[in-house]
Amino acid sequence: CAACKCLRRKCPADCILAPYFPSWNPQRFAPVHNVFGAANMAKMLEQVPAHLRGQAADCMIFEAAMRMIDPVYGSAGIISKLQQQIKQMQIMKIQGEVALHQAQTILHLQQLGDKSNTDPGASRRADADSNNGQHYELDLDEFYVNFISSLNPKPF
Repeated sequence: CAACKCLRRKCPADCILAPYFPSWNPQRFAPVHNVFGAANMAKMLEQVPAHLRGQAADCMIFEAAMRMIDPVYGSAGIISKLQQQIKQMQIMKIQGEVALHQAQTILHLQQLGDKSNTDPGASRRADADSNNGQHYELDLDEFYVNFISSLNPKPF
């Protein structure tokens, strides 16, 4: 197996690492050996039921590879970075939706303005119809700032 080959020893017939680290693929074992060590890897695999050892070996290989990339956080660091990227994409999506809504509102107001130039009572009738006689003002900039700040938790 790649483990015994890396350690320059004869691979016994009952080697627990042989099924998961074939001799033709030594780069699969190298990060595991650097992070966990061969003896620790063997001890961990012995504690796992035989039918789950393949999955456990794959998980340890992945974690070792991530520890080589990010020695402090390993796979948790990669997951955290991906979650931050998702959050940034969601914010960008919301910003795009707000910009679209603002553009639609401006277009609507321009169309109402054009109608009021031809018929002086048209804008008042349109406002009364749409708001049932009530007038609402919406400060989109203030709404946007409040919404974005609610997405970003405040540090302690």
